[in-house]
Amino acid sequence: MSEFWIYFQIGLKHVLDIHAYDHVLFLIALAVPFSFKDWKQIVLLVSMFTIGHTLALLLSIFGIIAIKVNVVELLIPTTILITALFNLFTAGKSSKKESVNLVFFITLFFGIIHGLGFSNYFKSILGGSPSSKLIPLGEFALGIEAAQIVVVFVVLVLSYIVQTVFRFSKRDWTLVMSAFIIGVVLPLIVESKIWIR
Repeated sequence: MSEFWIYFQIGLKHVLDIHAYDHVLFLIALAVPFSFKDWKQIVLLVSMFTIGHTLALLLSIFGIIAIKVNVVELLIPTTILITALFNLFTAGKSSKKESVNLVFFITLFFGIIHGLGFSNYFKSILGGSPSSKLIPLGEFALGIEAAQIVVVFVVLVLSYIVQTVFRFSKRDWTLVMSAFIIGVVLPLIVESKIWIR
């Protein structure tokens, strides 16, 4: 049980680390257009992201996929930017089933990209054969899922407060938060090491 708690905590800290806020920014961008009545949809999206994240780590552990750190460090804020821009262009519009399916697929893909960003560290903390890393990987994934649900719950509570107490419309709240996220991630993209030759 203590070993489970170790990797579960690493998963929690990976998401909730204040110095690596990109994961939280992505979750905010993902959750901000939703409200409590959409909880099934947002939990499914969060789970798709976790599956993508875990799949990337799995592929990395078995040496099936490897990507340069600089490329991943550019792709991660780019995924956040795309999600926030999607919110800007779709805020206030009624969601169609096709766009929901597209969002699920994109969230899975973005999870893979974010997982690749953590793969080197994850491999460094685990010794032994690739197969011996499967159980810790599952424990780590549960920690990620739990932390993501906490972040999404906080975003939904804030959304509820802003929309009921401060009388923001759902559309305005989505626009303001998405614009804020874009303002945070654009410098990360511009200052990426990939541009340095």
